[in-house]
Amino acid sequence: MKGPIDRLSGYVVRSEDQTQLHFTVASLLVSATAAISTMFNSSTVVKRFGALGFPFQTPDPFLFCVYHNDKFPIGNKDNMNAPRRGNGADFDWSQPYRMYHGDVISGFPQHPHRGFETMTLVREGTCDHTDSLGQAGRYGGNGKASDMQWMTAGKGCLHGENFPLVHSDKPNTLKLFQIWINLPAKSKFSEPSFSMYWAENSAFIEGENGARCEISAGRLGSVSASSPPPPFSWGADPKNDVGLFLATLPPNSKIEIPPATEGSVINRMAYVVEGALGVETSIVGGKGVPGGRGFVELRAELPALLENRHDSEEMWVLLLQGRPIGEPVAQRGPFVMNTDKEIQQAFSDYRQTAFGGWPWAEDAVVFPRTQTRFAEYVEKGIKRKEFAPLTRERIETLSSKEMKNELMSRQVSTAGLAEKDDLKQALFNLLQ
Repeated sequence: MKGPIDRLSGYVVRSEDQTQLHFTVASLLVSATAAISTMFNSSTVVKRFGALGFPFQTPDPFLFCVYHNDKFPIGNKDNMNAPRRGNGADFDWSQPYRMYHGDVISGFPQHPHRGFETMTLVREGTCDHTDSLGQAGRYGGNGKASDMQWMTAGKGCLHGENFPLVHSDKPNTLKLFQIWINLPAKSKFSEPSFSMYWAENSAFIEGENGARCEISAGRLGSVSASSPPPPFSWGADPKNDVGLFLATLPPNSKIEIPPATEGSVINRMAYVVEGALGVETSIVGGKGVPGGRGFVELRAELPALLENRHDSEEMWVLLLQGRPIGEPVAQRGPFVMNTDKEIQQAFSDYRQTAFGGWPWAEDAVVFPRTQTRFAEYVEKGIKRKEFAPLTRERIETLSSKEMKNELMSRQVSTAGLAEKDDLKQALFNLLQ
């Protein structure tokens, strides 16, 4: 098995080559789009349209954004492996699902980061997290609300994100956004950490005919995310007005996104990732999105009306916003600093220290199928475990098997609880 330093020259370099290929394709798409895109005057909220590419084009303070829509099949009852093995760099978007850097489990086995933060938003599916601090978690979404993990890499850490096929009775569809947001120079050597933002606590603004927008970070108008950003994040200062929002619009619906609180100094970008293809029924600021999907650069000081004029297809729009950091960006593979010299130092530090090493037995860690959503933190050497919040509404949606798993994960005995009503009552008792 390759060690962490070998993986830097193998796994990460292959990843960097693959990323370079995608950047090249994305650049061609963006260049082609720029040649034909419509530029709008200052009276409209839309500045310009562009093709999505891979990764998406992002404004400062953001560095990277991709959307994973993987149609994983029903899981194997014996394990949570995918039906096929990966090749170490599977990003074939023509397939129903991808293995990414995984072998038998799709995902991203342990790899290093320094100098920025990751925001992983899961609207549907399951993601298992482990890191070099000994922290761990399982999070996901039910298609209606999202769990989000916000990780500060800071001075350097290792982490893994893997996608086990936990369901053996239904497909394991995964809909996930991976976003990188930069850290200013003063915070690039902050202590690594991660925070969980649970779907049950998500805040929303509502539109017409079922349209709604989830506020995972930041604020829209008078509505704020359930929890503040990590302390060293660029988003920790309200004046930087960092926001991450996901709008979902059923057919023939609309919703207005309020202006950014800090106005025109804020960069704001919308990404139409779901919507009818080939027709201009995805409407942003009164303008049809060319081809039905793409990115839209917006004037943050103006409200943005999102409309889905299609009769059968749903429309999804991810919105990112924030005050630009305005510092030089030096990036190579998993490290983001301000100068090339700092990048060279990051590689040297990683080779010498492995950022503390990997404390887990496997490079791609997944938890048992019966494990429910949780986060385990290490704070001053002491472990603290929390579970996704239980609510009466959520309990009512659970199957008997899921209820039993929730109880067992919390080390509550299920002996004598044979009926679904008994399991439900045991979970209700935990709310008291």
